[in-house]
Amino acid sequence: MSSRAPRKPSPAATGAPAANDAASTPAPDLGERRLYINRELSQLAFNIRVLDQALDARTPLQERLKFLLIFSRNMDEFFEIRVAGLKGQIALDHELLGADGMAPRQVLAEISAIAHRQIERQYAILNERILPKLAAHGIRIARRDEWTHKQKQWVRRYFREEVAPLVTPIGLDPTHPFPLLVNKSLNFIVQLDGTDAFGRDSGLAVVPAPRVLPRLIRIPDDIAEGGDGYVLLSSMIHAHADELFPGMNVLGCYQFRLTRNADLALDPEDVEDLALALRGELYSRRFGSAVRLEVADNCPKTLTAHLLKQFGLAESELYEVNGPVNLARLFRIASKVNYPALQYKPFVPALPKVLKHAEDLFAVIAKQDVLLLHPYESFAPVVDLLRQAAKDPQVLAIKQTLYRTGADSEIVDALVDAARAGKEVTAVVELRARFDEESNLTLASRLQQAGAMVIYGVVGIKTHAKLMLVQRREGSELVRYAHLGTGNYHTANARLYTDYSLLTSDEVLCEDVHKLFSQLTGMGKALRMKKLLQAPFTLKLGLLDLIAQEAAHAAAGKPARILIKVNALTDPKMIRALYKASIAGVHIDLLVRGMCCLRPGVPGVSEHIRVRSVIGRFLEHSRAYWFANDGEPKLYLSSADLMERNLDRRVECAFPIEGKKLQQRILGALELYLADNVGSAELQADGSYRPVARAPDEAVLDAQQQLLEKLSGAEA
Repeated sequence: MSSRAPRKPSPAATGAPAANDAASTPAPDLGERRLYINRELSQLAFNIRVLDQALDARTPLQERLKFLLIFSRNMDEFFEIRVAGLKGQIALDHELLGADGMAPRQVLAEISAIAHRQIERQYAILNERILPKLAAHGIRIARRDEWTHKQKQWVRRYFREEVAPLVTPIGLDPTHPFPLLVNKSLNFIVQLDGTDAFGRDSGLAVVPAPRVLPRLIRIPDDIAEGGDGYVLLSSMIHAHADELFPGMNVLGCYQFRLTRNADLALDPEDVEDLALALRGELYSRRFGSAVRLEVADNCPKTLTAHLLKQFGLAESELYEVNGPVNLARLFRIASKVNYPALQYKPFVPALPKVLKHAEDLFAVIAKQDVLLLHPYESFAPVVDLLRQAAKDPQVLAIKQTLYRTGADSEIVDALVDAARAGKEVTAVVELRARFDEESNLTLASRLQQAGAMVIYGVVGIKTHAKLMLVQRREGSELVRYAHLGTGNYHTANARLYTDYSLLTSDEVLCEDVHKLFSQLTGMGKALRMKKLLQAPFTLKLGLLDLIAQEAAHAAAGKPARILIKVNALTDPKMIRALYKASIAGVHIDLLVRGMCCLRPGVPGVSEHIRVRSVIGRFLEHSRAYWFANDGEPKLYLSSADLMERNLDRRVECAFPIEGKKLQQRILGALELYLADNVGSAELQADGSYRPVARAPDEAVLDAQQQLLEKLSGAEA
């Protein structure tokens, strides 16, 4: 991989005595605030890199629109969780400082300044680049001033027949106080003139858009003027607002949307029935405290001031937008399938040779471990193994963790079939998977009705590990088979996310998986594992030990390297350990998709650390930890990121990949990411990201595309 950036040789690499250098230079204070990036600002920087993809002309047009809309979804969650959390600290006078030392008020001010710029840029990209190009291909969102006579007639009829009967306009007066609006719902503030039938003349009304109505309505083909035409529900309501207030003069109608705190607050000490408590909290989520107000940019200042006062928000929390206040509703256009030239070419995930003609998965896995790299390789073997287990009379028991799965998924179908067939089925369902709580409650109920034993894990500690264990009678013995993964048991996401799966019958590893399930379902002291590293007990310490060992190798003059791929790196202890390893001379490559609080390239601290983030067609979701280990590499795959919540407050696991052939499959993929010069950006010491530059004579290297072509045979 010749495109790797050159580095200054370390004492360990050159053979120079590191001890003399260390003696002449005082050890840096690794607790200094300047060495850490604020996690919220780092998360915001990731969201901005997602938005940047909407500008990449090499990406098909509808996919560029998807990136722009994903930015909207990411920002919604950012405000609902991260901004809401900071505001909560201030409200409770309990402001917490991270390793970076920034106070919540300071962070909120920075967020506001950055978010305002980026959201304004987002709408500019939509209006000036994406929509005109879509229109050129026949996909149009017709504005009110563009409607033809026939379209106006159709809109009027649709409004009167489909919209108006469901709308409940609310006049604002002492007997009609401002309504309690649902989180992220579409609403309109209407300015009126005149007196109604009861003599009221408050001059203001609110119109909540019915949640059962689509926000984007397709224009019938016979009046669409060619191609695919759409009208926004907000445009329909704007155009016919006067029909909602007969006899009144509508002076103005302006859309707005309120974002609320959507984090769930459950006190483990007060919870007797987790499922029941969670159902109550899910309702509360819709009406949490206000954190952001979005309004149409033509809304008069008097009305925006009225709304801000109503919701208890400051001017800095107002976002005036030039377009729909909920852009995520445009996914209907982004996902429209009859424009193949505007989308990524479809591909068929491959099967490894050993599985291509295998009728008995147990026989294959009994002979060798099977490693799958999703989405390039199919997730079907994982589902098929579960299906085979459900039907196999020799299978006695199945145990599985479920985090984000979906109540109607093939995985749940197979578990239901197994339970109905009389197998002992145990499902550890994590109800508190953020924004999937309701779905998980439904699937838990479905499994219970089928006769499965459903466990909700440990109160106060999320079960995030991805594990499946099958116990099968073979002759006079009970044999175990396991699946361990870095991603969720979600077949749709397995086509969109990069993840790893290991199918194994390794006795020691399967025994460890059995012990982990025993800890989750029963009670007792932490059981000792021989191969698995598990949080919250041994994972953090194990990784710290592996980092320290690599530092010791470097200090002894041996070649030393660490290569880690995660979604996020925020844990201060892990960062300090990596700094120490860098100081010792270890070459460290970090592939961090999202938040990264470590500063690379700081003289005397992190010169030997490089941090890259890759954003592309697939969401980078896999986690891998590779250590050179003096010529005997150690590699762990995991469900865990390097975050305090993952390492200290979750049930996670990291599982070893043994054997040079399997290790090389992972290492080869990781090296491709490090050489990527298409979707890769490198973190700078100041916290900014710089796109990886490609030399004029350097070949284009898209890591995801190369893996797609190599593993699935696709030519997308």
